[in-house]
Amino acid sequence: MDAVITYVNGLDPVWQKDYEKHTNIPALEKRFRDWGTLKYLLRGIEKYMPFIRNVYLVVSHESQVPEWTDCNNLHIVLHKDIIPAEYLPTFNSTAIEMFLHRIEGLDEEFLYFNDDMFPVDTCKPEEFFREGKGVIGMKKHILATGMYKKQCKNSSNFARKALGLSSSYIFLRPQHICSPMLKSLCDELYDNYENEIKKTVTRLREEKNLNQYLYLDYMFYKGRIINENIPKKHFSLAIASAKQIRTFLQNPSRKMVCINDVHLSEQKYEELRTAIIEAFENHFPGLSRFEKA
Repeated sequence: MDAVITYVNGLDPVWQKDYEKHTNIPALEKRFRDWGTLKYLLRGIEKYMPFIRNVYLVVSHESQVPEWTDCNNLHIVLHKDIIPAEYLPTFNSTAIEMFLHRIEGLDEEFLYFNDDMFPVDTCKPEEFFREGKGVIGMKKHILATGMYKKQCKNSSNFARKALGLSSSYIFLRPQHICSPMLKSLCDELYDNYENEIKKTVTRLREEKNLNQYLYLDYMFYKGRIINENIPKKHFSLAIASAKQIRTFLQNPSRKMVCINDVHLSEQKYEELRTAIIEAFENHFPGLSRFEKA
């Protein structure tokens, strides 16, 4: 089993220049801020998920790779390695997600992590894959309000169509956690519908996009998903305090935690960033093999 992580540091001047050149938008989007927590995701994988074979970090440029990274142990994948040139550069995470299964050497079973998801207690491989199937909670939804849910509905109906099923106003929304993917089924869907998938790819997010759940939905409709929630704690930084996060990490009641960024003021961002890093350092005091000594 492998792990794939997508990562962007919006403070990188190379990335900022590229972003502004191709979008004509100032590179100020707060969702691209670097919280300095990637190393703790890697420490969590090493400590609590020892069954993970390889970890792949997907970034746009070499300049995005943190200077503390030990590239002998962490596999760096550039966008150009997996995404066709005509769709680059891209600043759209849903576009990147369409091509993750194209990573060379990727295991049949892989977990896809956003960089805001952290293992904080001992996990077992059967909590993510069993009997050749992925394990994740899949809920049915009706109202597709907002861009994200519309992309979820697009993905659900695309997967249904690929399997000869009719479109439905009911769509699937998988649990927000690391996604258990089967490479062979990702390859199957992509290879059979490559042109149709590519038509949905855009440089910035749009309502017509598909997202990573396309592949999970396809697995679900093919009977290759065990619909079972993985216990996790979710903190939205819009309402969560540093004290709450610190208290949770001192004695985690869940095996995974998601710390979700929001549009905070710079002062609030700096305060929370400092406190969160301190809490993670206390929980993960030693370096992982993915960090330079």
